[in-house]
Amino acid sequence: MTQEKLRKLRIQKGISQEKIAEILSTDPSNYSRKERGKIKIREEEWQKIAEAFDVHVEDIKEQEIKFSVNNEHATFHDNFGIHHQSLVETLNDYISFLKQEINELKEEIKTLRSQ
Repeated sequence: MTQEKLRKLRIQKGISQEKIAEILSTDPSNYSRKERGKIKIREEEWQKIAEAFDVHVEDIKEQEIKFSVNNEHATFHDNFGIHHQSLVETLNDYISFLKQEINELKEEIKTLRSQ
């Protein structure tokens, strides 16, 4: 997650939220909200943050993730077109688990209603 990456990198570089806020010409509480994902970081701010951390913007900026469904085969792609089949498989397994839990809860409701 981008917010966690920002926080870890900031700490790793030994830079305080106050210093980043100063670089962005904002107050520390506003930057804190940006770092936690409560407020969107503007394009020009991404560049300033990257310069402060001495990294490329692409290394820290949130990547767009797209989800598509095609003939029962769901796939995730990031904005570089990388296929994430293992994520899809994990999500499908979780969906199956949740469906099973729902069915068990429905049975339990039926039993409780009949008592």
